[in-house]
Amino acid sequence: MDKSRCPWSLKDQLYRDYHDHEWGIPVHEDRRLFEKLILEGMQAGLSWYTILVKRPAFRTAFDGFEAEKMVRYDERKIAELMANPGIIRNRAKIQAAIHNARAYLAVQEAFGSFDAYIWQFTEGKTMVNQPRSLAEIPAITPASTRMSRDLKQRGFRFVGPTTAYAFMQAMGMVDDHLVDCWCKSR
Repeated sequence: MDKSRCPWSLKDQLYRDYHDHEWGIPVHEDRRLFEKLILEGMQAGLSWYTILVKRPAFRTAFDGFEAEKMVRYDERKIAELMANPGIIRNRAKIQAAIHNARAYLAVQEAFGSFDAYIWQFTEGKTMVNQPRSLAEIPAITPASTRMSRDLKQRGFRFVGPTTAYAFMQAMGMVDDHLVDCWCKSR
């Protein structure tokens, strides 16, 4: 018998693997949090599936999301990224990723880690919701709105409340697995 999963994950094996092994599992490692924040911004206006397919190319193109390297990207590197068919070639999003690397490093400096900063929006705990259908899962919440506002005040870009909530779900700050999903509150 197959495990019951959230319906959005049934498209193919890539989505199932992401659902089963990443989505909603708490993450506390700074670089993974930063990578996901950047990828959520890249996803704006696109499907998450597009980003999942391109994620390996993003990791290579953005030097493993090492912010210390990304802050040194110049126009030559931006041109290289714009010519890379493996990633989303949107100049504003690429420039935002570089800008966000600077803001990320500033947050690490101020809070000791990005993890300490970002998890404050859920008081360090996973918020467990009990949705019975996808229609019951919100696109934004008061916490994602607060996070978005604070990220923007700290200089981050492409971090609206919807992007912030998707980030919170992905990083396990929120558990929005449906109540009958085998991944619920693991």
